[in-house]
Amino acid sequence: MYAGGGNLIDTLGTRRGFFLIMSFWSLACASHGLATGFWMLALSRFLLGVGEGGGFPAATKAVSEWFPIRERSTAMGMINAGTAVGAVVAAPAIAAIIRVSNWRWVFFLSGGVGLLWTVWWLRSYFVPREHPGLSPGEREEIAEILTPPTQFKSSISWLSLFSYTQVWGLVMGKFLSDAAWYFYLFWLPKYLYDARGFDTKRVGYFAWIPYAASGFGSLLGGWFSSYLLKRGHSLNFSRKVALGASAAVMPLILFVTQVPVQWTIILFSLAFFGQQSWSTLVMILPADIFPRRVIGSVAGLVGFGGAMGGVVFNQVAGRMLDAGFSYAPVFALVSTFHVAAFILIVTTIRNVRPIELKGAFS
Repeated sequence: MYAGGGNLIDTLGTRRGFFLIMSFWSLACASHGLATGFWMLALSRFLLGVGEGGGFPAATKAVSEWFPIRERSTAMGMINAGTAVGAVVAAPAIAAIIRVSNWRWVFFLSGGVGLLWTVWWLRSYFVPREHPGLSPGEREEIAEILTPPTQFKSSISWLSLFSYTQVWGLVMGKFLSDAAWYFYLFWLPKYLYDARGFDTKRVGYFAWIPYAASGFGSLLGGWFSSYLLKRGHSLNFSRKVALGASAAVMPLILFVTQVPVQWTIILFSLAFFGQQSWSTLVMILPADIFPRRVIGSVAGLVGFGGAMGGVVFNQVAGRMLDAGFSYAPVFALVSTFHVAAFILIVTTIRNVRPIELKGAFS
């Protein structure tokens, strides 16, 4: 639903589209608490995934609607850091809820918070030209600041987006980098159990640290690219230098099987830091390159590529381990993905800049 959710955002607009997506997601989350068997729980998980897909495309489009180019990566870094805050807060919050009540209320309360957020969003979010809290003069002033250098008078059909090498570069780059990211997310606890002898309590004690590092990566990566822009560097230079610096950290994960356990946590933290710095910058590239009316669709396709990378490589990793391989060759593969993704993006996107499109969007 990344691809479908991104297209929905462009069709309905950021305000209505994000409201619909988050309402659906919140109800799907709450429905877990009603499950009485495996298939009901499986259906709730499926619906949760359906509702999740439009979130980041909507965030990318909202940033493009409110922030000038020099501030966009910083804003996206703050948004992306929210995922890290959620991951750090979730474990103690879930434990506290279960201590007072039971596991079902974890889902009821999470869904309820999501529904409250949708009310706030619908009351508060408007594009600058329609915002009731701004005077007509302020609306025009903000709109003028946010107008791209090139005036886009046409858009493009959704399927025709695939004719642009920039789209393929971002989709395949995200496919590679998120293959590594989903591996880290899903396999970090299992690796600590299997290879390092951790128990559940010890995993819970240490596992929050990489997520905290990912939040710092989101903030620093976004800030660094904005800093380069404000220093007078081109958009192309500012984005690619920050992307390259993020990718350069990732091969260090190769050594995770060869060092003491304390260094294992440090290397995972560096990988989480570099990945979320990278992710922040990749998510803002659709807003740098494409006209506003198709940003949600492009960002959705990029998210789709990342999710498919996670699906494919998690299967590969599982089969390698089932076949008797150690974790070492798996981490060796993962260590190359971001560097390969960076080379791919630099090759397919020679110059990060707004482009003209042809055709009618539908």
